[in-house]
Amino acid sequence: MSDETQGGAAPQAANPPSMNLVGQYIRDLSFENPGAPGSIMAGGGNPAFNVSISVGVKKQADDLYAVELTLNAKANREATVLFNVELVYGGVFRLKNVPEVQLSQLLMIECPRLIFPFARQVLASVTQQGGFPPLMMEPVDFAAIYRQNLQKLAAQQGAAAAPAEPEKLN
Repeated sequence: MSDETQGGAAPQAANPPSMNLVGQYIRDLSFENPGAPGSIMAGGGNPAFNVSISVGVKKQADDLYAVELTLNAKANREATVLFNVELVYGGVFRLKNVPEVQLSQLLMIECPRLIFPFARQVLASVTQQGGFPPLMMEPVDFAAIYRQNLQKLAAQQGAAAAPAEPEKLN
């Protein structure tokens, strides 16, 4: 016996949300070792590290998005710069049938989380090839960064929307 629906129309299959990583790339990579070769031969105390990370998203087509991580790392020993590295590492993601309310979180939390280990490996390899121990960044909580950015945006919008105090005339 065959399954038939009334009216002869086949039921429409639901289109579930999907996310695919189409490709990964390095858009920019800069490594500076201004004191070489002296910087790798000099002893001394442990260097101080300053590491920052940011996430950017650019829509490429209807369902394609480029998500880029910008990683900046600088190592100093006292007033001497040991190395300075900047990496812009990206991934192209195809997102289909994702509800608009979930799109921002997916692009700013899940997509960066997926490509971060690859960017971290590039950073470690470059610092090692520069003559230093590999710089191994700790895992990043992209959800916390997303929440901080939302709070900053809300504060900026709140400050812009606040009415100015009327000037007093004397």
